[in-house]
Amino acid sequence: MTIKQLSGPFQYSMTALALVCFGAFPAPAQESQPQNTAQHHQEQAHGEQTQDQKRKASALLKIVRDSTERFQDVSVAKSEGYALQFGCVSGPDSGAMGLHYVNADILNRGQVDATHPQIVIYEPRADGSLKLIGADFLVFAEAWNATHTGPPELMGQLFHLFDSPNRFGLPAFYTLHVWAWKDNPNGAFVNWHPDVSCEQFNGDSSN
Repeated sequence: MTIKQLSGPFQYSMTALALVCFGAFPAPAQESQPQNTAQHHQEQAHGEQTQDQKRKASALLKIVRDSTERFQDVSVAKSEGYALQFGCVSGPDSGAMGLHYVNADILNRGQVDATHPQIVIYEPRADGSLKLIGADFLVFAEAWNATHTGPPELMGQLFHLFDSPNRFGLPAFYTLHVWAWKDNPNGAFVNWHPDVSCEQFNGDSSN
């Protein structure tokens, strides 16, 4: 079934998200994102934030940690509707994103709420357990742009835009990773985490 065969703004959400988050990444490519978004994240990486930006960033990290703390036990996330989709996302030259547990109900709302991420992210451990490392917020651009005049943001953090056509073959979408549970040396809100690994993932999707 293709994206075009599905109807409704979010009817393709799970299929699309599976391809976005868990499709093959044969080679790391530059993410398509608005120029102001790229500049914003570059400034973050170089510590060129204003005091207000630092305050908002710290507040967002705290909100995401507080809202997802219970998900350190993956069984709690599963009981609330989050489900692993198709494995562990890695990039040979970019680190990894880890295991994405997706909540279809939240995704289908098409809303941005720091206390309700569409995705919670885990890193597989050698003993088979999973470590909560962050959250991912994702909305499809067509539906978002239909009711908003600008890209989504959370407390000053602009989402990354993947335009269409893109390497995923998907409609354009906005996404924001928040590495609330594992410090990212490249910044708390970038897409890839250089210190996350999929090496310990055994391919078991029942976790």
